[in-house]
Amino acid sequence: MAKRILLCDDEVSILRAAEFKFQRAGYDVLVAFDGEQGWEAICAAVPDIVITDCQMPRLDGLGLITRIRSRPDLAELPILLLTAKGYELAVEELTQRYKVARVLAKPFSPRELLQLVESLIGPAHGSLQPAGCAGCGNFEA
Repeated sequence: MAKRILLCDDEVSILRAAEFKFQRAGYDVLVAFDGEQGWEAICAAVPDIVITDCQMPRLDGLGLITRIRSRPDLAELPILLLTAKGYELAVEELTQRYKVARVLAKPFSPRELLQLVESLIGPAHGSLQPAGCAGCGNFEA
């Protein structure tokens, strides 16, 4: 079973470029256009890693991360935060407060993003994650 990546970003071009790169590497890719859709995707099928934009409509990336980190069963889920405001963010605070694996400034290289994901969760095949998350009303053991 391929490892699952959740991509959350309201910029279609970024989503499609990253989705294409990850799919070619063999990952199962879920796409969300805002944090609310991302949260719904997590509740339906817990990914192996979340890659989220900081600024999105309805629920931004930090709001999504806060929801994820409020759940003990998702506390160790690796998260990468993408931002066009890299120079305005306190990267060290974000990585410590939200337990974000890395903050990446846009634009970024899809190849480098793939390498970072591989370093965090390994190659695309071999994951045995549960189908949902406890408390979402959709958990399967």
